Amino acid sequence: MKKYIIYIAILAAGLILGYVFFGKSAEGNSNTKDVSDMSDSTNEQNQMWTCSMHPQIMQPEPGDCPICGMDLIPAETGADGLAMNEIKMTENAMALANIQTTIVGNVSGTDENTMQLSGKIMANEEANAVQASYFEGRIEKLNVNFTGEEVRRGQLLATIYAPTIVAAQQELLTAASMKESQPALYKAVRNKLKLWKLSENQINQIESSGKVRENFPIYATVSGTVSQKMAEEGDYVKQGQPIVKVSDLGTVWAMFDAYERQISQLKEGQKITVTTNAYPNKEFEATVSFIDPVLNTKSRTVSVRATLNNKEDILKPGMFVTAKVTMTKGSDKMESQITIPASAVMWTGERSLVYVKTNPNEPVFEMREVTLGTKNGDVYTISEGLKNGDEVVTNGTFTVDAAAQLQGKKSMMNTKGGKTMTGHEGHLGMENANGNSTTDHSQMTKRLDVSSKFKEQLNTVFENYVSVDKALVNDDAETAKKSANGLQKSIEKVDMKLLKDDAHKHWMTLEKELKASTSAIANTSDIKKQREHFIHLSAHLINAVKTFGINQKVYVDYCPMANNNVGAYWLSKDKEIRNPYFGADMLDCGSVTDEIE
Repeated sequence: MKKYIIYIAILAAGLILGYVFFGKSAEGNSNTKDVSDMSDSTNEQNQMWTCSMHPQIMQPEPGDCPICGMDLIPAETGADGLAMNEIKMTENAMALANIQTTIVGNVSGTDENTMQLSGKIMANEEANAVQASYFEGRIEKLNVNFTGEEVRRGQLLATIYAPTIVAAQQELLTAASMKESQPALYKAVRNKLKLWKLSENQINQIESSGKVRENFPIYATVSGTVSQKMAEEGDYVKQGQPIVKVSDLGTVWAMFDAYERQISQLKEGQKITVTTNAYPNKEFEATVSFIDPVLNTKSRTVSVRATLNNKEDILKPGMFVTAKVTMTKGSDKMESQITIPASAVMWTGERSLVYVKTNPNEPVFEMREVTLGTKNGDVYTISEGLKNGDEVVTNGTFTVDAAAQLQGKKSMMNTKGGKTMTGHEGHLGMENANGNSTTDHSQMTKRLDVSSKFKEQLNTVFENYVSVDKALVNDDAETAKKSANGLQKSIEKVDMKLLKDDAHKHWMTLEKELKASTSAIANTSDIKKQREHFIHLSAHLINAVKTFGINQKVYVDYCPMANNNVGAYWLSKDKEIRNPYFGADMLDCGSVTDEIE
């Protein structure tokens, strides 16, 4: 009996110990599960769903892709880890649109106390030389064939027929026969020929041969690169008239613009470090050689010049460069005022928007609303929205916005983000449960009030655009090239003086983008490249037509398979789909997504 009592006691102790150790753990797991479930529930509320084939589709709940019917997947998995309103562009698209960014603020944003200046490379004017003709005559032979050609000192540049030198040689031969009796005359004639840069040997050869030469050479007096041809073969040149301009690029100038508040940190002889996008891992040491004593009253900047050693010939005039300047003690107390170029800002009538590069190592961008301060020339101060060290798109802003529209992200035309237009939608709206098209007017571009004359000019731009569109539909690259030239001329004829305030600002930015895309189409016969540029051209013209209106009704068409399955839009006069991105291969691919009255 005693033995059974001991067994029961051991069993009871085991049960108690089991509850203490395993029961608490189970409760902990249960609590953990509750927390996890809460976290998952929160994530599900913020979860967006996209299509792996059509990343422009962005919906708040799972379902089927409205374009291809595939199951939607979580946005984090299908969007390369981007945030909801971030957009990623390809390197090719960045190059085609010439998208450029600038880091804003006085300090670079690193732990170094440095100030950044932006500028470009120029030829060193102190090393420039103009090669002129020493006498009147006709250029019989020009040995410089093109701008950029290298020449060496003493190299034959040109051969000139010079009637005045022919007459002077006759005088020399006559004076040589009388040099015993008329030594002063003989010496004067020889000196006259020397003034025309004939050498002692050349004069002796003429005298010893007794023959008159008709053509005379001109030799280079300096070595360098031909930066400008100022005459051609057959031209008649006067004495002292320039023939070629030669630049010695062994040293070059880096010209920077420094704002008024930065002047106190700069002085001649100061060491700076220069970098360029062409060689991102290479730094060039330079010295400030000149600071303009006069302030530009429009931009409130002064020109700062630094001389760079270029013996390796890797710095080309026209290159964009950035300089880092070490700031003096106490300068960190200087007010940090953010400024950006006007080209970085987009206006919607009520908001001012910029695109910020959120990943320094990849082309990832996000739209941000800013508050503008005062404007000095082409530069705005920023009151709110940007911080020191932010990297902002300063060229190609509208192209980035167009890409954001295509990918269904937050953009100028779509303030809420998410899907705005697909091949299964109409009027910038979404189909309701009955399949009827509804319009979300809150997402449409604000129509600005402009004169009928401006609308007529924009209408002409649209008609020329249609000519480019038809050429691409017909797979005719040469006609597209010619039509783009006509479109370029019609854009240049648009009179900006007809616009005021927000309309004027908006058109200035759009005009720059339209010209860039049109010029790119006009400068290539590769129809694939033409179609790539037509994507950007169409996005900007759609924006213009929606903003200002034209004197006819037009349709916005969409092809989900264009632009590497990202999708692309274009404008047309008719409801019938004629696809400019694929031509005869997929002529009917696409659908009407909007009608602009």
